[in-house]
Amino acid sequence: MGRGMEAARGAAAVRRAAHVPPRFALFAECLLTGVWVVLAALPLVTLLPAFAAGCAHLSRHLDGERSTWRDFLAGLREATRSGWRFSLLWWAALALLAFDLRVARSGALPGGPALIAVSVAGLLAVVVLGLRTAASRRPGTAWPAAARTAAHQGLATDPGGSLLLIGGLAVLAVAAWQMLPLIAPAAGAL
Repeated sequence: MGRGMEAARGAAAVRRAAHVPPRFALFAECLLTGVWVVLAALPLVTLLPAFAAGCAHLSRHLDGERSTWRDFLAGLREATRSGWRFSLLWWAALALLAFDLRVARSGALPGGPALIAVSVAGLLAVVVLGLRTAASRRPGTAWPAAARTAAHQGLATDPGGSLLLIGGLAVLAVAAWQMLPLIAPAAGAL
């Protein structure tokens, strides 16, 4: 099974090297995918499945495979059907850490500044883990297995990518703060 997976990854790399879309076409596809992801994520529970479907769509586009609106919707249905529980767990973890942050900022607990720092670090870690899980998940892969892969990749293999994702989230927040409709294309770039 491991050799088959490596062969598939090698074949995808060869296709990706052979099919290099024009840069502006790729940028336009990212912006369009961002709009699709934001629309699909409006119920909030579908945020991670929508991000997973968007990442899979862009991966297919880069590999030179067919990648249409219908393919995105099929990926979204599959990711939502298999990942809504993981998404709810992710939102619950974010809510718990946000509550911790609020309690720490209230001054009711001793050691508030340390708890604030831990809560902010925890929030960032959970957000990055959720997004990396969605990005690394492929159709048919269980969400917990994708989360383990994303945690290993984020901590051991590519910690710089996690910091880059945090920077991208900061840019996304600033873009949304400046002009709310910019969140859609910025999400595609993320």
